[in-house]
Amino acid sequence: MTDPSGLTRRERLALFLQREVSRLASWFWIPASAFTMRYLLGYRIRNASRLRRRFRAMLRESDGPVLICANHLTMVDSALVAWALGGTWWSVFNFRWVPWNLPETRNFASGGISQLAVWLTKCIPIRRGGRRQDVSTIIRRVQHLLSRGETALIFAEGGRSRTGRVQTDSIAHGMGRIASSVAGCRALCVYLRGDRQSSWSALPVIGDSFYVDIDMFQPTSERSGMRRSRDFARQIAERLVSMEEKYFARRQRRS
Repeated sequence: MTDPSGLTRRERLALFLQREVSRLASWFWIPASAFTMRYLLGYRIRNASRLRRRFRAMLRESDGPVLICANHLTMVDSALVAWALGGTWWSVFNFRWVPWNLPETRNFASGGISQLAVWLTKCIPIRRGGRRQDVSTIIRRVQHLLSRGETALIFAEGGRSRTGRVQTDSIAHGMGRIASSVAGCRALCVYLRGDRQSSWSALPVIGDSFYVDIDMFQPTSERSGMRRSRDFARQIAERLVSMEEKYFARRQRRS
């Protein structure tokens, strides 16, 4: 598989080391994360078994790289998405499918202990609104990982939605740049929402249950360069909007 990133040998080795240390530590941090969400916070994924079977069936259809693109309402969405899709021990034994995450540096990696924690848990911190060169470096790392068969998660809007709905005018074009630059990359759109989640927040309501829907497709475009990246991002955003509309239509019928 061709590497589109252009990373140096030292940068590639650093990512390899992080992945392998994280893999070894996963016997602790993945069960600890799941235990915290399930028993300490009381969260529950609705129809979790059915959802995970769908996810694994999608993975079997093609062995290409997967970029998970999700909506974003709380600061723990990335952990919830990984837990919802993989479960605990399946994720430990199928570590490739545990997604790399791009947490906001100021929220999750501002100190020494927090930096070590995100490094151990398969994260690459990013400072949103930071220097273009720094953001480009992060994108190149994700491109490299995907080209090597890893999985990554990126929030379609870059940050938490301030309206509580998917905001197409705030779409992160880096998502399209990554998806369009890695051969055979598929977008796994994930729509996640707590039953009692009305808008954005730091954490979901304690004891909440979560609706999760998934849809995988491979974006295509006849355009090139930046227009191609924006076209990919637009297609992904439209899928998420459609999934959100389906969610609210179902909720309205139930009520």
